[in-house]
Amino acid sequence: LRDNRIELVRASWHELSISVSDVSLSDEGQYTCSLFTMPVKTSKAFLTVLGVPEKPQITGFTSPVMEGERMQLTCKTSGSKPAADIRWFKNDKEVKDVKYIKEEDANRKTFTVSSTLDFLADRSDDGAVVSCRVDHESLNSTPQIAVQVLEIHYTPLVKIISSNSWPEEGQSIILTCESKGKPVPEPVLWTKDGGELPDPERMVVSGRVLSISFLNKTDNGTYRCEAKNPIGRNSTEYVLIVHDVFNTLLPTTVIPSLTTATVTTNVALTASTTTSATATSIRDPNALAGQTGPDHALIGGIVAVVVFVTLCSIILLGRYLARHKGTYLTNEAKGAEDAPDADTAIINAEGSQVNAEEKKEYFI
Repeated sequence: LRDNRIELVRASWHELSISVSDVSLSDEGQYTCSLFTMPVKTSKAFLTVLGVPEKPQITGFTSPVMEGERMQLTCKTSGSKPAADIRWFKNDKEVKDVKYIKEEDANRKTFTVSSTLDFLADRSDDGAVVSCRVDHESLNSTPQIAVQVLEIHYTPLVKIISSNSWPEEGQSIILTCESKGKPVPEPVLWTKDGGELPDPERMVVSGRVLSISFLNKTDNGTYRCEAKNPIGRNSTEYVLIVHDVFNTLLPTTVIPSLTTATVTTNVALTASTTTSATATSIRDPNALAGQTGPDHALIGGIVAVVVFVTLCSIILLGRYLARHKGTYLTNEAKGAEDAPDADTAIINAEGSQVNAEEKKEYFI
């Protein structure tokens, strides 16, 4: 071995050692050690030299990229022996669907390896970190990495946020138009029902915020917020409905005096008994026109109770009158008004049972 990079480290009757500095691919091959005895004894060993891959580079990216365009990023490294392995990552998450190509170099000992990442640009990729990692056994578990930060341009994304979910007359409302795009969208444009804002004194636009004070029914309509940038424009709508003001001071249930009842009973003692009842329902003028659901059930319950009490009263009064007929005169009692006692009254009566052939009593 005649090479300045090869040095004799140790020589004795028992051992012969050499060292090789700045190893190159040409140093690969079979090495032989000979012991000149009779006969000559030899020992052989094969030296394998690994080709260290060059630092990878990412090509194919032109900034900026428009949303929806197809991107093809290529990562390439040369000089590896054996061929190196290339892996793609996007925000530290490995991408599996890639194209891998291995080519032999001109020295026919090392390889050039390339890998292509193909995808459609999306707004979610804006600012994403794409990395290409080269793994090889000569790197001692320390891979070589190339990094590319993506820049995606896209049309604005618009959203309207309301400060009042149930606007009522006399209140105010603030509509905020959130727009996100790249490049940053220009100041937004507010319109109502396809035209300009009708009342600039109450409808004030400040940047992306629309403030409407002292709401009334004329403010009902569709409000549109439009944002644009050099890539394009986008808009969204908000339908404003101004509600009536309701009295919600007390959360308790108030039972109004909605029903009154008048009962009139006429009784004839001599010939017949006539009973009549009249129930009148009077509407409370203080009742709210909008309260129809629970008040109907309440009124029905009260009317049913009043009618039931009235019927029971009529039935009890009729039974009482039937059992207590009162004082009445018959033909048998004529002439007995001045009698001092009952026996004398019976004797003095014109129709006494002594002279009567047939006595009948009728009650109508």
